[in-house]
Amino acid sequence: MDTSMINDAMSFEEMLDASFKTLRTGERVKGVITSVTPTEAHVDLGIKYTGMIPLSELTDDPTAKTEDVVKVGDEVEVIVVKPNDAEGTVLLSKKRIDTDKNWEAIAQAEKDGTVLSGKAIEATRGGIVLVCENGRVFIPISQTTLPRREEPYEEKDLQQFLGNTYEFKVISVDERRKRAVGSIRTVASEKKREAEAKFWETAEVGQKFTGKVKSVKNYGAFVDLGPVDGMVHVTELSWKRIKNPSEVVNVGDEIDVYIKELDPEKKRISLGHRSEAENPWNVFVEKYKVDDVVDVKIVSLTPFGAFAELIPGIDGLIHISQISNKKIAKPSDELSIGQTVTVKITAIDSETKKVSLSIRALLEPETSEEESAETAAETAAEAVEEKAEEVKEAAEEAVKAVTEAEVEASEVAEEVEEAAVKAKETAEEVKEAVEEAAEAAEEKAEEAKEAVEEAAEDVKEAVEEAAKDAE
Repeated sequence: MDTSMINDAMSFEEMLDASFKTLRTGERVKGVITSVTPTEAHVDLGIKYTGMIPLSELTDDPTAKTEDVVKVGDEVEVIVVKPNDAEGTVLLSKKRIDTDKNWEAIAQAEKDGTVLSGKAIEATRGGIVLVCENGRVFIPISQTTLPRREEPYEEKDLQQFLGNTYEFKVISVDERRKRAVGSIRTVASEKKREAEAKFWETAEVGQKFTGKVKSVKNYGAFVDLGPVDGMVHVTELSWKRIKNPSEVVNVGDEIDVYIKELDPEKKRISLGHRSEAENPWNVFVEKYKVDDVVDVKIVSLTPFGAFAELIPGIDGLIHISQISNKKIAKPSDELSIGQTVTVKITAIDSETKKVSLSIRALLEPETSEEESAETAAETAAEAVEEKAEEVKEAAEEAVKAVTEAEVEASEVAEEVEEAAVKAKETAEEVKEAVEEAAEAAEEKAEEAKEAVEEAAEDVKEAVEEAAKDAE
């Protein structure tokens, strides 16, 4: 007799027996995906039952599609959820098998400090739930990237995380309940520290960046450079004189900056925003020279003269003695703000960046000795007033130095505040750990109590049996 025919017959018999096999709830079986629909996948188990895996039993991710998880021809291991002998179908779950398999990977990740990646699929009052290839992980609010605040966060505050993918570390596991707690903040903090260290290794004066304005103070604007923040002093924001940084920038603006000064020890960066290409003084000296006659606009009046705009950012002084060829009591007797007048450039001081203008030089000169003496006296007065202007600028520089000192004090205060916040976070973590330990101890006590009661019952039964045997 042909041996192959016997083997084939036996194989057929085995297959026939298998086709009549019944399934039990909780049994693990293997099969092949035969079709995929938007709501479920069908599985050939090699028996009389038709296997069905609903999407909810394929994955924990509510946003996933059936075809993203399995495809026709895939071999899968599943667990029997509910057989239906009358209809010849069986409800299966792939997710429950995966959960058991992947739990060990999550527990190992906690031991190794491995960085995992997961998508936020659910927001609760206490935090968010991430689903990764190894299962579900809970992220408490304190371990998200939300900033610390006194009032508690609500579930709606966490909606912004949903649908996004985050890197995290597993920080604690509950082996009995197979629950894991993770931290996005830990990974973000580690990456920030690494980025900061790399920044300070390569940072140098003159480097250029495009940063976003993070906050605006009276003395300057803080700019986010990515790993670190830098400050642009109010005097470095514009070539024009401004009273407040908000005249030039607002929170959220992207601006081009460059490093002016670095202090790696104090982790402080001074930035510049004004560029030499836009320096109005350079534009002025290229365009004008002494003895040029130009039309200017009066922008301000003082007791000793009038300031007139030559080009945006550059003003010249028309001393009171140079406003008219006759003596006047005050500049406003002849001039008004906004008025356009024709002047002659009489002096350009590149060192102090000052320009002297004269209307009088374009008028017919007076020749009397009295007026000549008067002119000499006025010229001397002009020199005194210019010196006074220099003193004023020196005072402004002193004010700037004081402002920078205030900035330093403010930053120190912020560092102290951050340290206090970290201390508070540590206290909260200790509190959580104590509560978890207390809960675990309570559960252990309950388990021990049950074990003692079971042991006592066993002893009682043993005694009763021994008594019967003795009789």
